[in-house]
Amino acid sequence: MKANEATSSGGGGDDNGANSDPSSGARKHSKRPKYSKFTQQELPACKPILTPGWVISTFILIGCLFIPIGLVSLFASESVVEIVDRYDETCIPGKYSHDHLAYIQSGETNKTCTRSVIVPKHMKGPVFLYYQLENFYQNHRRYVKSRDDNQLQSKNAGYGSKECEPERGTPDRPIVPCGLIAWSLFNDTYRLSVKNKVLEINKKNIAWKSDKERKFGSDVYPKNFQSGGLIGGAKLNSSIPLSEQEDLIVWMRTAALSTFRKLYGRIEEDLKANEEISITIENNYNTYSFGGKKKLVLSTTSWIGGKNDFLGIAYLTVGGLSLFLAISFILVYVFKPRPLGDTSYLSWNKHPSGHAN
Repeated sequence: MKANEATSSGGGGDDNGANSDPSSGARKHSKRPKYSKFTQQELPACKPILTPGWVISTFILIGCLFIPIGLVSLFASESVVEIVDRYDETCIPGKYSHDHLAYIQSGETNKTCTRSVIVPKHMKGPVFLYYQLENFYQNHRRYVKSRDDNQLQSKNAGYGSKECEPERGTPDRPIVPCGLIAWSLFNDTYRLSVKNKVLEINKKNIAWKSDKERKFGSDVYPKNFQSGGLIGGAKLNSSIPLSEQEDLIVWMRTAALSTFRKLYGRIEEDLKANEEISITIENNYNTYSFGGKKKLVLSTTSWIGGKNDFLGIAYLTVGGLSLFLAISFILVYVFKPRPLGDTSYLSWNKHPSGHAN
């Protein structure tokens, strides 16, 4: 009996010991985060009260800042002199006026075209020469992916990725650079002259320095490029590394919109007002098969860049709207004031019974 009692009391002691602190296991496995003022959102905070004075002052400040910035930006944009000449249609001979595609695809037609433009205002050098394409979707997903960055950087890369198909290579020779972007390289050329004096076009440093140094290898040379039956665009000099082929580098930076400009070169001298510029164009690039347009652009720059009125108009619009709101709030505050924090405007004070009438 004593043994049994001892055993029972011992067992009871174990049960009581296991259940003596039921919260210890809960504390051990608790997911409650460690207390801090940050997790409990008890840090000091600024809680401004939007009084009429603060709101009106803020709108006035925004208006007084944005309107001058908009005027300065708009003035800078207006100071840019720009000449835009579309030539894709006017460079088509009359014989092919109803069949542009036959003209551009024929190897026997004369692609040389001469245009003349008048300088509207004095253009201070350097004058930037761009080509502009419209309805050309460089942002198409299939087109953007059709390249191999490893191949552009390393001579040991060999064949490009499968994304480069169908311009990846033949069974025995890879194409360098591969892909549709390089294959469709723009190949129209321009030669400018004033009074029979040729204007030199500087094509050095027209690409981003970071692209030349990091994305295109100095030991990677074109191989088997544009050697198939279907030629897409310009050919590349196989003796010049890709890092020095700046026309290619400029073209490979794909545009975000279907209308875009890319830098062709710079004219490092001034162009006088009313001078006539003669432009000889080799109209080789096929935009006729997809209804695209080609334009030649001569432009100066300002501290804000090229000609772009959008930034100035946007600043003026926001500034003007802010001043309009400030004046509106002032009139409301003067002619229909109300005490700050007036509880009578609360819905439950307007209808004490709790029912809206």
